[in-house]
Amino acid sequence: MEIDSNTSFLNRIPSFMPGISMDFVVFGYKERTLHILMLKYLNTDAWALPGGFLPKDAEMDKVAHAILEDRTGVSNIFLDQFYTFNSLNRGWDCNDVSRNAFEKLRETWNKEEKETLDEWFGQRFISTAYLSLMNAQEVVPDPDYISDDCAWVPIEELPSVVLDHELMIQKALEYIRLRINYLPIGRSLLEEKFTMSDLQALYEAILGRKMDAGNFQRKMKKLNMLNRHEKLMTGAANKAPYLYSINDEVYDRLLEQGIGFT
Repeated sequence: MEIDSNTSFLNRIPSFMPGISMDFVVFGYKERTLHILMLKYLNTDAWALPGGFLPKDAEMDKVAHAILEDRTGVSNIFLDQFYTFNSLNRGWDCNDVSRNAFEKLRETWNKEEKETLDEWFGQRFISTAYLSLMNAQEVVPDPDYISDDCAWVPIEELPSVVLDHELMIQKALEYIRLRINYLPIGRSLLEEKFTMSDLQALYEAILGRKMDAGNFQRKMKKLNMLNRHEKLMTGAANKAPYLYSINDEVYDRLLEQGIGFT
């Protein structure tokens, strides 16, 4: 799915389904803060979510996995369709950030490219949005051909974004909060081994509220979905926290019925 130049993308346009796109809200977690994987367009200060188009001869979910694998270098990807964005006002003239970014992009196109790409990007797109959860430490962000940066951005420090991508992020956050008991949050976002405090901080970051440490620990232990390991030795042994990992068999069974501890 990798496209490395205007010309190669131009040649592929006839193979794409017109008016259909995909966008990805990829959540990562580091420094006890939720992050979003974003692209910065060439020669602009405008950022966007990763996205792509659907070939006429391919299934959307398979293409979605391929696009994200290109952007992240990760092959075992959790993806969940969460919303379809179909507003009449989804074009590049929807706001100043989008208009300015598109004009900057057009400056990189020659006359032949502008004729075709103006027509392609000028049409109305209905976008299927995917939620993805990734271990930020495993991702090697890779810009696409119209971007000069691909990076994890703290969700509380989001820059100006194009189109309706801010709304997509809001909807994704609402979705993850609503479905938190059915999504592989801990397994996807944390390192293989983590402390109970790490796990609690992750859920607090997602839910946007503090949780009582004692109650959280009791509920987690009652679920029997964690394997306890050695202590994390950072100082005095009596104060060192235990390390835990996910018991996949129990975790998968709980996810089917809803973990139910929030």
